[in-house]
Amino acid sequence: MDDLYFMEEALKLAAEAAAEGEVPVGCVIVRGDEIVGRGRNRREKDRTALAHAEIEAIGEACHNLGGWRLWECTLYVTLEPCPMCAGAIINARIPRVVYGADDPKCGACGGVCSLFDMAFNHHPKVEKGILEEQCAALLTEFFRNLRIELRSRPKWKKRTEA
Repeated sequence: MDDLYFMEEALKLAAEAAAEGEVPVGCVIVRGDEIVGRGRNRREKDRTALAHAEIEAIGEACHNLGGWRLWECTLYVTLEPCPMCAGAIINARIPRVVYGADDPKCGACGGVCSLFDMAFNHHPKVEKGILEEQCAALLTEFFRNLRIELRSRPKWKKRTEA
């Protein structure tokens, strides 16, 4: 098994998120050749800003491995991690991060900033662009469909008498 295989697994999770109306981001955490954590965005369903794919996958991996240090693992995610997720990656001591599509608006691995290059005690190695076209296409399609849906919604609501 290789990077392409594990990114394809993350893409499957991203597609599940999109099918449920979530921003399509999927993540798997791997130790050796075994997936020990899976996650996908669930912010709308769970109604919390913390329900990012990486956070969910890190939590599951910690639970499955019985500790918070994921120093033998690689994290695969379809979109460049945001600052919150990059911070969680640093705190979990994940040594390698592989992502698909860049995020020029919220990315913390070079998009907006490079958290892993700052003076923290842990500096994950980053590899980007794995299945980039597929990851980006899933996001582009999701947001295109969302814009169409938003345009079809009424711009105002009738007042109801109380």
